[in-house]
Amino acid sequence: MATSRSRGTGAAPRMAEGERLAEADAGTTPWRDWGPYLSERAWGSVREDYSADGNAWDFFPHDHARSRVYRWNEDGMAGFCDATQNWCLSLGLWNGVDPILKERMFGLTGPQGNHGEDVKEYWWYLDATPTHSWNTWRYHYPQREFPYGDLIAENARRGKLEPEYELVDTGIFDQSRYWVVTVDYAKAGPRDLLMNITVDNAGPDEATIHVLPTLWFRNTWSWGYSDHPKPSMRLAAGRVVGDHSRSGPLVLVGEGDPEYLFCENETNAARLFGGQNTTHYPKDGINDHVLHGADTVNPDHHGTKAALHYTLTVPAGGQARVRVRLVGVPHPALDADSAALTTHPIDVADGFDATLADRRAEADAFYDAAIPVAREQEEYRVARQAFAGLLWGKQFYHYDVNRWLDGDPGQPVPPPGRGLIRNGSWRHLNNHEVILMPDPWEYPWFAAWDLAFHCVTLAHIDPQFAKDQLILLLREWYMHPNGQLPAYEWNFSDVNPPVHGWAAIRVFEIDARTDFEFLARIFHKLLINFTWWVNSKDREQDNLFEGGFMGLDNISPLDRSSLPPDVGFLEQADSTAWMAMYALDLLDIALRLARHNRSYEDVATKFFEHFLTIAGAANGGVMWDDQDAYFYDVLHLVGGVDVPIKVKSLVGLVPLRAALTYDGSVGDANLPDFTARAVWYLANHPEALSLFHTHDADGVRHRMLALVPPDRLIRLLGNVFEPSGLLGDYGIRSVSAWHREHPFSIRIGDQEASVDYEPAESTTNLFGGNSNWRGPIWMPLNVLLVEALRDYERLTPGALTVEYPTGSGSTATVGQAADDIARRLVSIFLPGPDGRRPVHGWYDLLATDPRWKDNLPFHEYFHGDTGMGLGAEHQTGWTALVAHLILTTPPAQ
Repeated sequence: MATSRSRGTGAAPRMAEGERLAEADAGTTPWRDWGPYLSERAWGSVREDYSADGNAWDFFPHDHARSRVYRWNEDGMAGFCDATQNWCLSLGLWNGVDPILKERMFGLTGPQGNHGEDVKEYWWYLDATPTHSWNTWRYHYPQREFPYGDLIAENARRGKLEPEYELVDTGIFDQSRYWVVTVDYAKAGPRDLLMNITVDNAGPDEATIHVLPTLWFRNTWSWGYSDHPKPSMRLAAGRVVGDHSRSGPLVLVGEGDPEYLFCENETNAARLFGGQNTTHYPKDGINDHVLHGADTVNPDHHGTKAALHYTLTVPAGGQARVRVRLVGVPHPALDADSAALTTHPIDVADGFDATLADRRAEADAFYDAAIPVAREQEEYRVARQAFAGLLWGKQFYHYDVNRWLDGDPGQPVPPPGRGLIRNGSWRHLNNHEVILMPDPWEYPWFAAWDLAFHCVTLAHIDPQFAKDQLILLLREWYMHPNGQLPAYEWNFSDVNPPVHGWAAIRVFEIDARTDFEFLARIFHKLLINFTWWVNSKDREQDNLFEGGFMGLDNISPLDRSSLPPDVGFLEQADSTAWMAMYALDLLDIALRLARHNRSYEDVATKFFEHFLTIAGAANGGVMWDDQDAYFYDVLHLVGGVDVPIKVKSLVGLVPLRAALTYDGSVGDANLPDFTARAVWYLANHPEALSLFHTHDADGVRHRMLALVPPDRLIRLLGNVFEPSGLLGDYGIRSVSAWHREHPFSIRIGDQEASVDYEPAESTTNLFGGNSNWRGPIWMPLNVLLVEALRDYERLTPGALTVEYPTGSGSTATVGQAADDIARRLVSIFLPGPDGRRPVHGWYDLLATDPRWKDNLPFHEYFHGDTGMGLGAEHQTGWTALVAHLILTTPPAQ
């Protein structure tokens, strides 16, 4: 990836990607139709699970993936496909000693990992543009046999108190015996894709590698539907020619003289189940031929899967290159004539290198304009790779729950009772779109609150796609008829924090604040969702809300999503605060819309009053502990005993986010009914006055609604900014480090539950043990806290001050504190005084080796003390928020 800070030379490079985006948004040129929409993992997913017990990991394991056809999507390495995934193009590799072709990334399943599922490979998304005119991917592939068995066995031996056993721990990269494989994609046109593959031999000796760019059709014909005829590929005039009824004809051409290998994208039932194959050339036929010389590729050169097989011998320190071109119809050079695919001369090299150079320069110019030139080189690198990972994380997502539950006409009937295991009440859900995913391997499915954060970051470079994504999740084939948003495919009925309104406002603001039609579309659907929350998650109708785990997994000593009713119920500080924030978000949207359409004035009043009732309940009950100056969950035991869950965690900080500052221009003469009603309400509910604040500056009256009044805010921040508590060197911890020596315990019946400070991986099995909210730093909640402090700063600029850090004797405004927290978060990815990036942790190879140290991983969460990356390694979904922070935080003085 280029990270030069020099501006593009001339107007054309600067404008090219912007013009493509404008054409795509207008629908005049389909620049987004082809992209990196191929998942890194389809095996082990809920969609592919047709078991009786719902054990997705065991029903479709990694060992089946090379031999078994997927029902709902596909996977591959460095993959591209069309927007409805009719065809897929990806990379296959073989080092000559592995037991299988490297066609997809290997990782441990949830039960196999000592901290849950975890990928055990090293690859990076180094660059991408929004139209995917330029994409760069890199992978480090061992030259020695990949240690599949060792990784499984050692992680099985280790317990929860030990770290994960990673690929680098096996010694497989010792003596630099590995390949650096880089794939650059460049579009010469919307349907003219150049694939540039380079392999660098990092080892000390000459070595041989097999490179197999592979094209195949997703199997849609085996499920018994007449509208999905079987497509075909064949070899014609030295090229792979494909014909598909939905995507149209394709041609794949490779330079040189590769070996052309064809098989069918059909299951090898004989290998997996001892059954009868429908073809002699099944899905793993190319694998078996390359590794063992088996006659499992079609000698007549046709099928539904084809690979161009290159065998490259590269000297130590040397490099080899393969150039491939995929062309589709309609295409200008072919005059929309499918027959021309077999006759028109398509020269791979024609303009290939020039197009690569142009697209790279245009990408440089695009990001030079998007990322302020005042930024340091390293911040620029971090932001650009964060955007790249977010864009590579777009995935085609297909899931028709009704068909999944009932089965397909051409297949056996699924086991009964599957709907009782999961998703039985979501039969309306029918997804068939490209979606921004949390992580293409670990979480290759959409998650409601993750997606909101993704869109805020993406809006800086592709606001239209961000807006489309936010609207998508509210459409009728996603939102439940009762108003609930689907959480994620493991259980759509789980409850995620309602941050969609916040995200819509941020995207609207980033996108020039002019698309009121977008705001209106969002608002109408969020009204339904808000009502679902009020009707479903306020058991006592007292404006104190429940909600379950609320996306924070194991942060509580209790499993908040499954508390037995005979114990009692939990009123949650975070759920209550999320609802107060939600009311403010809808108030904010309604006020913006009311300035253009007075019919929104009434509903603005509704959310003004609704916020005040929620905030009043949160402040007036037992959630606020005045002695501790903190908000806590409260367990209401059967029998009438209230037990505060006194854990200083992010649960008690979410109330800070329920704050909205606006000026007089949105009220008074502009919205007289809203203003009059607000005045009446405050006059008749004087207890609410502590939640409504005004400040006059420069002739403008600023107003603020805040669940946490400014006086309580300062006291609360005294807890937050304690370095031995919640404030870490790299952001706000999810649980205070104070609990390291002072764990919280609660006994319910004969069971005792506790929470202490766990700065790294989880030591419990709650939620599979694959994430930990009991100490590490998480990007999304930190970003919301930073923005909340900036809201308070806008009310009285420079007036709200706090000791920062607590005990230091230094004073900062809350805005200055917010900016410093943002910089601490960004520093996770920046070289420190010793040249090491904290994200790499204790691994010298990752932190210091020139081939590794600038390839940035974007982890799910980060060690609460050291900033080391933990959990999912490619969660450039919400962790891409680091780019949002870079673009919204002033450089340190």
